[in-house]
Amino acid sequence: MGIYKEEHDIFRATVKKFIEKEVIPNIEEWEEKEEIPRAFMTKCGEMGFLGMWMDEKYGGLEVGFEYTAVLVEEFGKVNAAMAVVGSSDIIAPYIYDFCTDEMKMKYLPGITSGKMVPAVAMTEPNTGSDLKGVRTSAVSDGDDYIINGQKTFITSGNSCDFVIVVCKTNPDSNSLSNAFSLIIVDDGTPGFIKGRKLNKMGMHMQDTAELFFEDCRVPKTNRIGEEGKGFKYLMAELQKERLIMVMWGQAMAEAMLQMGIDYAKSREAFGQPIATFQHNAFKIADMATQVQLGRSLVNELIIDFIAGNNIVTKVSMAKLYVAEMANDVAAKSFQLHGGYGFMEEYPIARYYRDIRAQTVYAGSSEIMRLVIARSLGIEPT
Repeated sequence: MGIYKEEHDIFRATVKKFIEKEVIPNIEEWEEKEEIPRAFMTKCGEMGFLGMWMDEKYGGLEVGFEYTAVLVEEFGKVNAAMAVVGSSDIIAPYIYDFCTDEMKMKYLPGITSGKMVPAVAMTEPNTGSDLKGVRTSAVSDGDDYIINGQKTFITSGNSCDFVIVVCKTNPDSNSLSNAFSLIIVDDGTPGFIKGRKLNKMGMHMQDTAELFFEDCRVPKTNRIGEEGKGFKYLMAELQKERLIMVMWGQAMAEAMLQMGIDYAKSREAFGQPIATFQHNAFKIADMATQVQLGRSLVNELIIDFIAGNNIVTKVSMAKLYVAEMANDVAAKSFQLHGGYGFMEEYPIARYYRDIRAQTVYAGSSEIMRLVIARSLGIEPT
């Protein structure tokens, strides 16, 4: 069973043309400035790339997930997927699926037009995957919440117009099922402080920041869904986020494989292309096999997601395999480039840096192994 039809192929051609014109010539500048211009996001909005799956009244096109998959694959090949799908396909669903109509109209049209940049703040300095350690609190005070706490590693934290904050609203609870809520905090709210841009090893074009909340008062109408249901909402949307990360990692792996092949065919040593040396030829063969296995797994996963099947275990397997595989392909392609792989003028240098994050965000490889083990009836200690 195939995923794409003729209309998806036509859309892919449009996306490729857009990337050639608007992305590739600007990547170096975005990397240097460590941000993606608002003007680019509005262009994506004008093209209809942002939140295509949403209802038309929110600015969407009401199309299937196949179109999102095309976007992730094509932007992933140039390692710029987060710029397009981060806000509209990872963060916006929290609002679309669990907020009131009033809240949807307040935020979603801004996301689909590219005029509003959202963020989601879960991670804290001493808390990553272990949500029981979240300390950011939201204390009820009449019709408001008063938020205090700190978040870190927040994508678009510096440039966001609003942030969805994971807060503890039931401090006496020891259960994830009723301890947390998701609350929207708008930029400019007193007590909401954007910290420094974090100096990352890679992914420089995407700003990442620390956020602080000091007696930050927000109305209870800014809460997403019901109080205490934050963990439920996070788990409901996390599988799609992980699927998008898997597709992105796979696209990067495919791009890095091609970089290695192209360079090895053109670079000569001892009177012959380095690709023809048996060691390198076999290395490329191994890379191609790894990448094809990843593609088969990803395609099967996309089909399952579109069909509405439970993908928790399979997406965890894919996240684990593709993230580790893509890092291996990065190392091998880098090595094929020799000293030139260490030069910023060759894309493999940026990909080599950036791909490392795939084993950490949206659930580390270790957490994926934990999820998989539990699905097999094993409880690691």
